[in-house]
Parts: sequence; structure tokens; C-alpha cells
Amino acid sequence: MIKCVILDDELLAISYLKLLCEDIEGVEIVKAFNNPKVFLQEIDNIDCDLCILDIEMPGLNGLQVAELIKGKKIIFTTAYKEYAAEAFDLNVVDYVRKPIKKERLQQAFEKVEKLFRDQQKNSLFEWNTNLGKTVIFTNEIVYIKTSEIDSRDKDIFLKNNSELILKNLSFKHLSELLPQRYFVQINKKEMVNIQHIKIFSSSEIILDISSTDRNPLKLNVSEVFRDQVAEKLTKKS
Repeated sequence: MIKCVILDDELLAISYLKLLCEDIEGVEIVKAFNNPKVFLQEIDNIDCDLCILDIEMPGLNGLQVAELIKGKKIIFTTAYKEYAAEAFDLNVVDYVRKPIKKERLQQAFEKVEKLFRDQQKNSLFEWNTNLGKTVIFTNEIVYIKTSEIDSRDKDIFLKNNSELILKNLSFKHLSELLPQRYFVQINKKEMVNIQHIKIFSSSEIILDISSTDRNPLKLNVSEVFRDQVAEKLTKKS
């Protein structure tokens, strides 16, 4: 599910764009704004993946707004073709001309989906492990738990059944290194890649890897983290 926020100074344009988005599978409009300043005041506190910005607006235009946004994908909408070059200089996902057609908007969302897939595929970080300085591809991680030998360390379990020990790394810092879209803490000592969750109940999850007894691996979900896990799985679907 791509979670979107719309910014356009024209209410009719917002209504029309909402109708188009609601007709495209896998897209959810979280909120819409018709004032750039209000949008900038609130955007950092909104859980969304994508901002759809009109360019021609009074006060601040969409190009200026885009320069102030961090960590969000952007699609520009405008009736004016002369902004295209400047828009792509900002490394936005797409530039959709008004009047917007559903097919063209759908193409833009497909580009967003591809970017998310590529980011997950290529995401990596480097950290000190039991093997020394190691580059770790996040899409290879199945789950992570606090080391039983030293609670400051984290054991990570990979798709190929190998294991690594991340040295002196907290879950808070680890969550900043990992794609938040796919990783969630399930209790005080464990974090999982939700793409490997096969069954989720109120108190446990079952992953698609085996434990030491060759049965599917079951992990406890604490009450503190239960809603967070459910929310991540809902976004995944």
C-alpha cells in the first residue's frame, strides 16, 4: 500500500485527484492540504510514503515545498510544461501534466512501487561484526535477536541460514539502519523482517524459516509491540 498526501491549492483538483487515486489498487490517500505552509508544518508527523504536489500555488510553489521535504517520494502535478526540467532536477519520481488521466497517474505509481522494490533489494549498511567490518544487505535478514553472550550485541539470522553478530548495536540504532517499511520489533529482545512472517496471532508469529528442531520458527510478540506489528503487516498487504 502506497500511502499518499496531496497538496494542491484548488479544492476541486484535490477532489478529482482523490477520486483517481481511490480507483487505483494499492494506493491510499492519508491526508490532503490546500495550503503549503500548513502542509510543511504537519508533513513530518504524517505516516506516508509519497507526496503529490501541485507546482503553481500562491505563497510557496511546489518546487519550493519539495526542497523542504525529507524522506518522501514526490510526484508533481501541473498544467504548465515549462517546469519539467526544474522538477526533475529535484530528483522527483514523476511529473504529471494536468488534466490528469487515470492511466498516466497509474504509471507514476508504478514508478514509485519499482523504487520501493529496488530500495529493498539494494539496501545495505556496514557494521562491525564477529567477522570484522561487514557489509550487510538488509533484504537478506530474516530476524534479529539480542545476543545471549553480550546484551549489547545482536545476532542476525540470514536467508541462507548463516548468522552474524552485530557488535554493540541497540535496537533503536538498528531501526534507523534498516528499511522501516519491512522491519519491526516484536518484543524487547527480537526484531523481524515482516516479509518472512507467515502467521501472526495476538501473542506470537511464525516465520518461514526453521528453528533448531526443524519446525517453523515461533517467536513471542509482547503486548507492548503488538499493535506496531499489526500495523506493519497491514501496510504490507
